[in-house]
Amino acid sequence: MTEILNCPVCENRNFTYFITCVDHTVSREPFHLSRCKNCGFVFTNPQPEKEKLGSYYLSEDYISHSGKAKSLIGSLYLFLRKRSLKWKLSLLPKPKGKILDYGCGTGEFLKSCQHAGWNISGVEPSAVARQKAEALTDKKIEEGFKEFNQEFDSITLWHVLEHVADLDATLSKLSTALKKDGQIFIAVPNHLSYDAVFYKQHWAGYDVPRHLWHFSQSTMQQALKKNGLTIVKTIPMKLDAFYVSMLSEKYRNKNNKLIQLIKAFYIGLLSNSKAKKKNEYSSLIYVAQK
Repeated sequence: MTEILNCPVCENRNFTYFITCVDHTVSREPFHLSRCKNCGFVFTNPQPEKEKLGSYYLSEDYISHSGKAKSLIGSLYLFLRKRSLKWKLSLLPKPKGKILDYGCGTGEFLKSCQHAGWNISGVEPSAVARQKAEALTDKKIEEGFKEFNQEFDSITLWHVLEHVADLDATLSKLSTALKKDGQIFIAVPNHLSYDAVFYKQHWAGYDVPRHLWHFSQSTMQQALKKNGLTIVKTIPMKLDAFYVSMLSEKYRNKNNKLIQLIKAFYIGLLSNSKAKKKNEYSSLIYVAQK
């Protein structure tokens, strides 16, 4: 395990205990989260070493890498992902140009961009997911970022930034790779949403230890500003409140599945309703520019 000694957002070294969550997907291990006393950034601490992180993704329940579903919740995830592709595509600026999907998984979004006329590039560290993406797009998908010597009109990270081990270095590289008038789209869970506050340590948005960083609107703004990026728009992902609540109910209550579904639907509705005042939705897309 690697202990984080400096906050990657503000470099402060004074932390406080935040919460302890269990890895419900692979290891069943407990992981602690710390909160920076200066900027409020929350992060998993300590974290598995980079060489060990991959082992925490080795489960068919981790659908973004396997592309398969063996449960009702998994099937719902694939359904929502398919439905959201067209919506995500509509968020991209015009005219179409070069796009990088960082952490492209099995390549469905890249395939949609390719079909729409974008010049696509992708990065995916998982060999299993990368192979599926290459087969789907008939395009070379890179394992890491260092292979690119070009600038992009758009860069997308759909629930990816919370996974990267080197947060500050990654944001710096992405900022450098973005054209001056380009846009970067970063979707992450929001630990200040109502569903996060309600489910506490059972909130699926923490997803330890795969999620290393846990953002709020304030800490995301600070992290991007530090790397020369300014948020120009914040877009809610309202469906996430229902999906995350379903997973959270499963983690919290292993019994009656019908009750889990009813409760999750209610919490999802309540979370979206309460989010309207301060935009504290379960997940948010941050659109930023240089």
